[in-house]
Amino acid sequence: MDPAQGAGVTDAGALIASLVRDVPGFPIAGVTFKDLTPVFADGAAVRVVTDALAAPFEGAGAPRFDMVAGIEARGFVLAGAISYATGAGLVPIRKAGKLPRETHRVTYALEYGEAALEIHTDAFAGGRRVLIVDDVLATGGTAEATAALVRQAGGEVTGMAFVLEIGFLGGRARLSGERIHALLTV
Repeated sequence: MDPAQGAGVTDAGALIASLVRDVPGFPIAGVTFKDLTPVFADGAAVRVVTDALAAPFEGAGAPRFDMVAGIEARGFVLAGAISYATGAGLVPIRKAGKLPRETHRVTYALEYGEAALEIHTDAFAGGRRVLIVDDVLATGGTAEATAALVRQAGGEVTGMAFVLEIGFLGGRARLSGERIHALLTV
């Protein structure tokens, strides 16, 4: 796809569907990985996706946010773009052992094992309103752990935004009670 092609597409979901690539057998046999790197490689698509992820949380009557929490690693890319586009601050949600100061830690189950995420304990002083951002919503374990970390650090979760939702894995149901926005559900 021509890198400028994304600029003419107004439906973010259709644009993502045209760029995402299926990778069978990754990371393990029986799984089909949804590769979003072609979306990130298309500058016009990054702009469309950034605007579409933030839009439901910016209008009149929408749950506003002061900070964007990006989940390692591709959530960093999205959170950085949203932070820049909206003027909101950015806080990274890191894998265990990557942050230099005192942290909160949450351990959670993955589709293929177990992992832990951390956040600085003082990340959201003053009750900041936080938009959680990641590339994919699958089982919801990572997003659920991130919401717990945001709240432990004093933040208020105003919503969660994802580029892609894998519907049959049940992540949305696991996160009932959270405001969830996904640009494309497969």
